[in-house]
Amino acid sequence: MTGPIISLHNVSKSFGDKTVLDHADLSIFRGETMAILGSSGSGKTVTLKLINGLMVPDEGDVYVLGHNVSSMSEAELIPLRLRVSYLFQGGALFDSMTIFENVAFPIIEHRSPSREELRHRVRELLELVQLEGIEKLYPSELSGGMKKRAALARALALDPEIILYDEPTTGLDPVTGKAIGNLILSLHQRLDVTSVIVTHEIPFVSRVANRIVFLDRGRFADAGTPEHAAAEGPPLVREFFAAGGAHAG
Repeated sequence: MTGPIISLHNVSKSFGDKTVLDHADLSIFRGETMAILGSSGSGKTVTLKLINGLMVPDEGDVYVLGHNVSSMSEAELIPLRLRVSYLFQGGALFDSMTIFENVAFPIIEHRSPSREELRHRVRELLELVQLEGIEKLYPSELSGGMKKRAALARALALDPEIILYDEPTTGLDPVTGKAIGNLILSLHQRLDVTSVIVTHEIPFVSRVANRIVFLDRGRFADAGTPEHAAAEGPPLVREFFAAGGAHAG
């Protein structure tokens, strides 16, 4: 097996007197769909922000695609972030822009497409997330699930190698959440991306992840596949699965 494309080495991160990561280590390999589980406030979203360089650790190093992001400047991070997409919990669509303009935004910012190339690419991305024909609508005109899919289309615009998902099914009804899970699975198979998913929803994890890590007291415990985690993982992980993640936020 080749080396990890994401790794945290001896990483610590605190906010005031609250330590969320305590000399933590984590390795993620190309092609994985990894889920990070843990109770509310355990540091799951902080981990994603460290990976994308939105935060820096107090101690330790974070490597992504061979680069130490914890020591890079904002200017140095720009080309790396073109290879690593971040799907924010709320989608973070621009309310004043149409869906076409939202999805087109990173393409216009970082490439120089013709008008026809841009139209074709946006149409292709919306078809990929099953949102054909909504280009002229605004985010306020979409349901929660449609907003998530539109945000995912934008996240895919520059053909990332890694996608970071922050609670992709939060606020969605079970049927819509299942549809988002199926979409993530389909995209993983079609595009061969590496996915890192922060969530606390056990049915979703069981459907989409091929490896689980559990964040507890600042450290990551590798729990293996969902099946292994539920049956033979550490006691806290098994308890989490048995409770269906209900005690997390």
